[in-house]
Amino acid sequence: MTYKDCGSHSHSRRKLIRRIIWSIIIILFIIFLTILLIWAILQPSKPRFILQDATVYAFNVSGNPPNLLTSNFQVTLSSRNPNDKIGVYYDRLEVYAAYQNQQITYRTSIPPTYQGHKEVNIWSPFVYGNSVPIAPFNGVSLDGDQENGVIRLDIRADGRVRWKVGAFITGKYHLYVRCQAFINFGNKAAAGVVVGDNAVKYTYAQSCSVSV
Repeated sequence: MTYKDCGSHSHSRRKLIRRIIWSIIIILFIIFLTILLIWAILQPSKPRFILQDATVYAFNVSGNPPNLLTSNFQVTLSSRNPNDKIGVYYDRLEVYAAYQNQQITYRTSIPPTYQGHKEVNIWSPFVYGNSVPIAPFNGVSLDGDQENGVIRLDIRADGRVRWKVGAFITGKYHLYVRCQAFINFGNKAAAGVVVGDNAVKYTYAQSCSVSV
């Protein structure tokens, strides 16, 4: 074989490799474009959360001035996936309570789970805090609200989710859930149901705001 033949053979091999590489790139591009089109056509909707109820086992402000809060709740949250063809992976979800934008309990983690099409999940985590320091102005306001008989809290859930379309799974998105809960201390019988020693269950069944 002459040098000319070797050079021609090497050139043909490089040409074949380039064709294979470009074919792979085109195929990947078509797959990616198809996924984007499917994603745009399906237009995934955010999960819908409902705060079903909250059971208050403890809620006390102490200190002088009042700046320490001890609380213990059990809340029931339901989540529904409204999509027909898109599933939701909850990689992380942490529930806690807040008062006037200040976190007043520790975070409770919900186990990672997958939510199928039109599926509903219900969680009943405990959220609590022992002598949690709160801002002085919030402490005074909280003590005053408790004396007046009504306190408005935010039950929150922060986490990360992924969407599943067929075999395609997206990257992680932040999930923020905000639910309002009113606790009445003036008349327990009128506001909730006594379920144990110093425990009162409040039923809400109200929608929460959700952002992704």
